[in-house]
Amino acid sequence: MCHVLIIEDEPLLAFDLQDMLAAAGATSFAFAETEDDAVSEARARRPDVITSDVMLREGTGPQAVAVIVEEIGPVPVIYITGSPDQCAPCDPPARVLAKPVADAMVRAAFREVAPVT
Repeated sequence: MCHVLIIEDEPLLAFDLQDMLAAAGATSFAFAETEDDAVSEARARRPDVITSDVMLREGTGPQAVAVIVEEIGPVPVIYITGSPDQCAPCDPPARVLAKPVADAMVRAAFREVAPVT
């Protein structure tokens, strides 16, 4: 099983990502539109992988990821953003994909970081 936390404030894109990730092998999902929601979702169920936009309606994806990693430990992250230059901190091993992003790119990045089961 691979549980993915999708941090994205555009609902249609979040559902598109869910479809792409399910096709790549993800088995369950949680969604968050804000920094605080993302942290709450990660506390409720530890994600195996996180996908995150950078700029959110409230807060940022990188800040949410920083709090999550501080609380629960390392989690593979794929940033999918229209503003890759503002992705900070988005240090390796995090992947950064620029929107618009191709389905194949998302699946490939997921397969690289997803835990092997």
